[in-house]
Amino acid sequence: MTEIEVRAARPAELETVAELRWRWVAEQDGLPGDGREAFVREFAAWMRENAATHHCLVVVRAGRVLGMAFLAVTARVPTPTAFSRACGDVQSVYVVPEARDGGLGGRLIDGVLRLAEELELERVTVHSSSRAVPAYRRRGFSVAPQLLQVPVRR
Repeated sequence: MTEIEVRAARPAELETVAELRWRWVAEQDGLPGDGREAFVREFAAWMRENAATHHCLVVVRAGRVLGMAFLAVTARVPTPTAFSRACGDVQSVYVVPEARDGGLGGRLIDGVLRLAEELELERVTVHSSSRAVPAYRRRGFSVAPQLLQVPVRR
């Protein structure tokens, strides 16, 4: 059996991650064929510029990147007892369709949670698709009545 690795995306893989992001949106919403190359280039640049706050993990099997997940880290206002505070948000967890239902998404979530622990984050949130909710619940995520949201439209 081929070893599966979950790790930080390497600089040479940023375009591959951008391709995954394009593929995911195309899968969900459909996209025109044109614009892909520009998006990949710009998204890879965005990842480089935001690497300090948006940590990208990939799941790799036999040298092929099969999925991605981001942990977005946000500083929180200090308190008298904890000056350095931060929280995380799981974003853009995606596994290519041909590799789904084999636990790779769960491995990405586990990797994100390990990273959150290493970074000593206070909490981690996620806005999940209904299909993925059970995977998050298995890892300890739960509904928090105090965590409210309001959609902001432009």
